Amino acid sequence: MANMMAWLANHPRVLPERVIRGAFLAAADVAWLLRVGSVRQLERNLSHVLTWSCARPDAAGAQPTPVDAKALRRMSRRGMRSYFTYFSEALTVGARSERQLKARIHGTGSGLQSLFELTAPSQGNRSAPIAMGHQGNWDYDGFWARYALAPVTTVAERLADTRMLEVFVAIRERLGIRILLTGTPHLTERLEDELAKPHVIVPLLADRDLSRHGEFVEAFGSTIRVARGPATLAYDTGLPLYVANTYRERLTGARKKEAGTPYGYVCEISGPVDIDQYRSLEREEAIHAISQAWVDVWAQGIAAHPEDWHMLQPIFLEDLDLSRLKDVPEQVAALRAHAR
Repeated sequence: MANMMAWLANHPRVLPERVIRGAFLAAADVAWLLRVGSVRQLERNLSHVLTWSCARPDAAGAQPTPVDAKALRRMSRRGMRSYFTYFSEALTVGARSERQLKARIHGTGSGLQSLFELTAPSQGNRSAPIAMGHQGNWDYDGFWARYALAPVTTVAERLADTRMLEVFVAIRERLGIRILLTGTPHLTERLEDELAKPHVIVPLLADRDLSRHGEFVEAFGSTIRVARGPATLAYDTGLPLYVANTYRERLTGARKKEAGTPYGYVCEISGPVDIDQYRSLEREEAIHAISQAWVDVWAQGIAAHPEDWHMLQPIFLEDLDLSRLKDVPEQVAALRAHAR
């Protein structure tokens, strides 16, 4: 599979996009039908989201109703198709013109104007961190932010498969995104140096932390472990922290023709999280509180478009092996023991 993906990324024009997209959708359906391990994990994750979404209007505190199994299976199929669509789009970026890419994604949201005013050279001329998750097409997000807002620097996971690492780094660099890798010495300091410059965006995929570190926060009626990066950068720099959610939308008319595809993306910017309200806290307490604040905002966007959340790894407390993690708070360990 890795060899095929690398080959496709190096030969993105070998087949029409609709053929490549169809092949990836067929692969998604096969994986879904076989209910391989990653699909089962996706369904466990989606079950938290859907149960929480249904329970939110209930102010009486009643126990949430379990999600209907058929509804969950339908949602996981949509999720797998969205996930595989991301790969078909990412691996064929080299075949897309800038005009096509611009037609495929646009920005919106309550925080967009504020972010534009903060970063525009003619106005605030400052920089901003953005917390986001593995939702929609984050490569397109970076492309959109680069041309609509400011130059983009982000962090990519250092994959064990060096060939695939090179492929995905090349894809993002082709979109004009500057990449730093996890494990880079003094990574946080380097990102803070970027944010100290005028007119820079630092978006971070932070809805999971698969290392031995991370911040435990409440989400979807449970507990998840997110990356500390967005909160740390915001606290250390004093810059406002924005939140991004990305989901697919059906295209019509001239935009559909220009994009060359029936679907595009919406990058919804929310926030910002006001960092000043946490200044009275100790640093670790503040980082936790800021992490919880952005997750509260981000979770609303996931609940609105769960099919575009590409989370096929265990992130909820019920699925984590706490023995492999460092600095697990006592209250979190107690919650896990109770969940069993």
